[in-house]
Amino acid sequence: MKRRRNALASLAAAGFFAIIAIVETAAFAQKSSIPKTQNGPQLNADEVRQLMVLMDTNKDGKISKQEWMTFMAAEFDRLDKDHSGDLDAKDLEQSRLRASRPFSTAGK
Repeated sequence: MKRRRNALASLAAAGFFAIIAIVETAAFAQKSSIPKTQNGPQLNADEVRQLMVLMDTNKDGKISKQEWMTFMAAEFDRLDKDHSGDLDAKDLEQSRLRASRPFSTAGK
């Protein structure tokens, strides 16, 4: 049970960082005059199915904005080990999450 919970938490974290990478890539591409292809992290079909199980609480086969926000809020709370209301380096270090690509282009 603990192993499954850890696997789901790792999957959720991977999804979280994949979404961050996609959003950052999209923001960067909007500022660029030349459209760029998205080479960010991608989830395989099994990972997508597992995320759907976690996020699609009404089981309609789609993720609503409310379902998405609820999932992300729970993920944030899971990472915020010290319950400070923000994520700092210590929270992220303890989470065992790893960025899948450098974020040096974020915000540029």
